[in-house]
Amino acid sequence: MKKTILALGFLCNFIAFSQTDQELIDVVQGEYKKAKKLQDFQANENTESYDLLSQKLELEVDPAVHYIKGKVTTEFRSLENKNTIVFDLSDKLEVSSVTSEEKALQFTHTNNELTITFADDVCEDAIRTLTVAYEGVPNKNVDGDGFVTTTHNKTPSLYTLSEPYGSRDWWPCKQDLNDKIDQIDVIITAPKAYKAVSNGMVISEKQNGAMMTTHWQHNYPIPTYLIGIAVTDYEVFSQTVERNGYSFDIVNYVYPESREKAEEYTKVTVEIMNFFQDLFGEYPYKDEKYGHAEFEYGGGMEHSTISFMGNFSRSLIAHELAHQWFGNKVTCDSWNDIWLNEGFATYLSGLVENHFDGEQDFINWKRGKIADITTARAGSVYVQDEKLDNPGRIFSSRLTYNKGAMVIHMLRQKLGDDVFFKAIRNYLNDEELAYGYANTDQLKEHLENESCQNLDNFFSDWIYGEGYPSYDVAWYQKAQNELNITMNQSQSSKKVDFFEMKVPFLIVGMNGEEKYVTVDNTFDGESFSLAFDFEIADIIIDPKFDMISKNNSIRIDIEAIAELEIQSSINNTGNKTTLVTPEK
Repeated sequence: MKKTILALGFLCNFIAFSQTDQELIDVVQGEYKKAKKLQDFQANENTESYDLLSQKLELEVDPAVHYIKGKVTTEFRSLENKNTIVFDLSDKLEVSSVTSEEKALQFTHTNNELTITFADDVCEDAIRTLTVAYEGVPNKNVDGDGFVTTTHNKTPSLYTLSEPYGSRDWWPCKQDLNDKIDQIDVIITAPKAYKAVSNGMVISEKQNGAMMTTHWQHNYPIPTYLIGIAVTDYEVFSQTVERNGYSFDIVNYVYPESREKAEEYTKVTVEIMNFFQDLFGEYPYKDEKYGHAEFEYGGGMEHSTISFMGNFSRSLIAHELAHQWFGNKVTCDSWNDIWLNEGFATYLSGLVENHFDGEQDFINWKRGKIADITTARAGSVYVQDEKLDNPGRIFSSRLTYNKGAMVIHMLRQKLGDDVFFKAIRNYLNDEELAYGYANTDQLKEHLENESCQNLDNFFSDWIYGEGYPSYDVAWYQKAQNELNITMNQSQSSKKVDFFEMKVPFLIVGMNGEEKYVTVDNTFDGESFSLAFDFEIADIIIDPKFDMISKNNSIRIDIEAIAELEIQSSINNTGNKTTLVTPEK
């Protein structure tokens, strides 16, 4: 994990959006609002000294009142000999006590950091449990705050939104990307008029006078930012996924005024779930549930087992569900590698487009992504360290989402479906990565192992490098059974010398014949000779928009034809040379 001081950068060049992809715009704008929590945040090295085993959050909230009272019990394993433990916690909240084995512990709370001192040293590998009691008024309803109270249809509602660093706004936690909590309980007490939603499964609901206490439990490792709660007057309905001897529910929590449309729109979730399971293996949390909780926000948030949804469009359903594999089961281990979460989620929404609407719609989807990616000449998929002070760059729709998605598609084209999907399943099921963290190099290793290909150049060019290629293609037909193609390439950014690419073409014959071919272009000026059995009228580069490029040109190679005609004249007249000038 790279430790970087993060500050909000100047945002005039925030994100270049495709005008035809409003749903993705909503998603990315939502990510950006969350990313404002990057402002002045410094990853807390003091929280690296322990491993979180379990946490129990006991919370008292009322959606009509911007206030939280809580008690958080943490079981941890010490990773070094030390007599202190540190949590991230906003100074807006007041800690009333810290106890361990019913004994009070000393603590200090300043600069959004809660430091707790034990009476004795905690030895390496020792396991301890402590409880922090606190309450207060969280940062109030500013974009990026982790704890929000608002209304829908004049009804109070409350939700949390903690990615990337909003968890400390509402509970004492460890919110860096260096640990996952092995198991959590979230126990929410709220007025009985409301339903309370969180990760995992409902263990119990108990009414006590005017209040209702709902106990949720999640038994998979989870990073802090993927823990969420939502409380309002939800109505609930479910769908069931049945597959290969197991079943689980998709539970939807929606506003009463939204129910009719939500019931109709969310039906598609079951088919999308099964489609993703076909490609990437079992839903990672099938022992618990999947679900949606409606909230007042543009876009969505992929909390483990319960995505918070600003709407129920098919695209957003697909994007947030995809995150359960890419982002939740396997989580990027730094914001440099955020494309591992967002690029895959975006690409899977494209696969859903293909699955439901057919190839032509998928081609149009890819064309839109390429058009957006190539609106600027530079920018890498991987977020370089010097860019981490700009949340607009981290959550860039052009680079992190769209270019990330198209690079994944290009890897699929390069390796073939069988190898690509097998490698991705291996990546998701790697014992070192599953329900843990991963980086770009670890994904690359799995792709290389399954394909037996060296992908250094591809990743150097397309993940760490910048820009895209432009092609000048010259062709001629030497004889009716032979096509000759010469390819020259320029690059939009000087940071890549040459993009080694498998370039697809559609060859169109004089009588309407069509044939798809691919050439492996490894150097500038490379020529290819291809066998054909029909007279060629035209060739089209990348007809299905399978690669990122722009400003390509295709022309008949007049000079080569002239040389052919000269040679033909020599052959036809013996020693006499007749110069033949081709018509222009």
